[in-house]
Amino acid sequence: MKSHRLSTPWLMLLPALAWLAVFSLWPAFNTGVLSFTNVHMLSGGRFIGLRNYVLMWQDPHLRDAILNTVLYMAVCVPLLTFLPLLLALLVQRTLPFMGFFRTVFYFPVIASAVVVALMWQWLLDDRGLVNGLAQQAGLLHAAVPFLSDRWLLLFSAIALTVWKGMGYYMVLYLSALGNVRRELHEAAAVDGAGTIRRFWTVTVPGVRGTMALVSVLIAVSAMRVFSELYVLGGRTGGIGGQDVSLVMLIQQAASGADGRIGYASALSVLLFVLTVGPMLLLVPWNRKAD
Repeated sequence: MKSHRLSTPWLMLLPALAWLAVFSLWPAFNTGVLSFTNVHMLSGGRFIGLRNYVLMWQDPHLRDAILNTVLYMAVCVPLLTFLPLLLALLVQRTLPFMGFFRTVFYFPVIASAVVVALMWQWLLDDRGLVNGLAQQAGLLHAAVPFLSDRWLLLFSAIALTVWKGMGYYMVLYLSALGNVRRELHEAAAVDGAGTIRRFWTVTVPGVRGTMALVSVLIAVSAMRVFSELYVLGGRTGGIGGQDVSLVMLIQQAASGADGRIGYASALSVLLFVLTVGPMLLLVPWNRKAD
């Protein structure tokens, strides 16, 4: 009976563990092995040691890719950590048509990332809706190069990511806010605390665990940014290669007739290391929240 009790949980977990091993752990291990080879898309390869990693640091686009990716994460994490919380506090109120507004705020989440990026490309193009209306209203004398300037393109993609992701994290915060006791707000109000003070002394501590989780999810997602920059930038990385992210660099190395799988694998290992870093930094905050 004791043996049966010990084995039953593992038997229940076996399908999920098998799926994890086949589709996550094995590909990750194989990527690490391939990073030490010169395997190409249509041909075999051989062990070359650390040569891919040496070539990686000589890549003229790597510095831009790391800078763009890290900056993308550094801006997205605070924005998508606090703005959805404020949005959740807003839609938590029992006001007329609030159910409609909740649906509107969540709608970008279920829309295709590529379709949304194409829509934003149409809006922000030099001859797009935003520039066209601003010029007709006399606010601009020349089109703003949202999609042809490196930094404007990067921050346009960040704005797209924030707009598309706010509804998802809003839902997470709504569930967390339901666990914050109303009595704490009432006691703080009796003590003379205003809305802002109650937000920082009652609401934020009450949802700190969810904030830590949201921060980790955003950091991982931002480090893997691809669709936004790929579509808004014209699918080429065309601003002198300065608008690429690390995932775009990996895609460029692995695709085409050359198909340098070994080099792309080395870039993937670098992306893994850079992604794990922010997660480790957020672990103490997560423990404090618990």
